[in-house]
Formats: sequence, C-alpha cells, structure tokens
Amino acid sequence: MSEFKDKVIWITGASSGIGEALALEFARQEARLILSARREDELKRVGALTKLPELDLMLLPFDLSDTKNASGLAAQIMNKFGRIDILINNGGYSQRSEAIETPIEIDRQLMEVNYFSYVALTKAVLPYMKRQKGGQIIAISSIAGKFGFYLRSSYSAAKHALHGFYESLRLETESFGIKTMLVCPGKIKTNVSFNAVTANGKTHNKMDESHENAMSADECARQIIKGIRNNKEEIFIGGKEILMINIRRFFPKLFSKLLRKQSPY
Repeated sequence: MSEFKDKVIWITGASSGIGEALALEFARQEARLILSARREDELKRVGALTKLPELDLMLLPFDLSDTKNASGLAAQIMNKFGRIDILINNGGYSQRSEAIETPIEIDRQLMEVNYFSYVALTKAVLPYMKRQKGGQIIAISSIAGKFGFYLRSSYSAAKHALHGFYESLRLETESFGIKTMLVCPGKIKTNVSFNAVTANGKTHNKMDESHENAMSADECARQIIKGIRNNKEEIFIGGKEILMINIRRFFPKLFSKLLRKQSPY
C-alpha cells in the first residue's frame, strides 16, 4: 500500500507539464487530489486521466495572478475533504526578455504569479495544517532560484524569493509537524519555454533547444515524490546543469566563466 493512499494533495499548475505528471503519479498511488490551474478544459482532461472517482477528485480552477480568495479556496477543499495533507505550489511561468527591455508591469506579474501566489496559498492552508498537527508544503523553485541567468531577471528574482520565504517558514512551523521542501528543477522537457513571457507581453512560443532532450516531466515528478517521501528540505532535479550549483559554491571563478558561455535558450 502506498504511503500516499488517501492523502489529500493540492497541486497547482496541474493542467500540464510537471503538475500533470505529479497528478497522474499520485493518482496511481491512490491519493485524493485537488487539481488547480487557469485552463479549466485542460484540468478536466487531466482529471479524466487520473481515473479517480468523484469522491477523491476536486477540480478547482483559478488564476494564480489573482489569489485574493486563497482562504476561500482552501475552505472549499476543507469542506469536501476535511483536511489538506500536502500543498504543491507548482504553477507559474518563465521569462525570455532582457531586464532593460522588460516593462515593470511584466516584472510585477512575474513576481505575482511565481512568488506571491505561492505565499498566499501557503498562508491559506497553514492554519489547517497547524490544527491537524501535520502537513507538507512543497514549493517548485528552479535552478534559476540559485543563480541568475540571461533573459530571466524577474523570473529568477521570484524563485530566489521563494527560498528566503520557505527557509524561514520551515523554522517557524516545524514544531507543528509541518514540513517544507524546495524543489529546484533544471532543464525539464515541458512547455515552460513556449509559455515564457517576452518583453512585449507575448509568449515566447518556441521550445528552447536545451529543453528538447531534457529530462521528462514524468521522471521529474517521480523524483519530487521521492523527495516528499524522504522528507527532504531541498532537492535538485535535472541533468548536468545541476552541477553548476556546486561549481558556483566551490569554484566561483570557474562558474562565472562557464555561465557566460551558456546559451540563453
């Protein structure tokens, strides 16, 4: 029997990519799922793929750019399931534009979706987790949350902010049995580059070459679930690009040289 059987798990960004892969893997392990994303039709598609009965599945569509009703969303989940065991903050989008060309409005949108929405949903579930004396909160950061990179200034800033928030939160809530994990994927084969915002506010609409032969979302999901199972505080997922984190730590001059040779795409 899976240890996730009957666990109530809320996944944002569940309509594609890593979020979809997580939903399907948790469904196979007989978890009870709340799936959220902006695109309701895609949520319904993923919901059908889980093959979960209505009793164990809730589709809760909303836009991460507006989380004023985060507490109301959490209350809806509590009304149906009576508890929230795991929150996986996964939704968001990337960037492909130079800082000098990016309007401040786009910078704010990137922070709203990739940082403030995570904080809002986390604060919405914390009182319930505290009351039930346990829970897990997962924040999907990025390798860009460990160092900046071309064309990703505000995306990287938002991901860096997640680390400050969740590392602090971990210390404040672990006495209540609440566990916190940060996930830093590198290059994963999803539509993240397609959906990345450009300086004019439109989508990049291209698959970055570096993502073409990257790790699959399914494998990424399996590694995330392994990290949750093992109560990890931070995990790194991807290919050789993950080595850059240790190179930066131990060989900063080499890191700077290698980083400047990388393609933004």
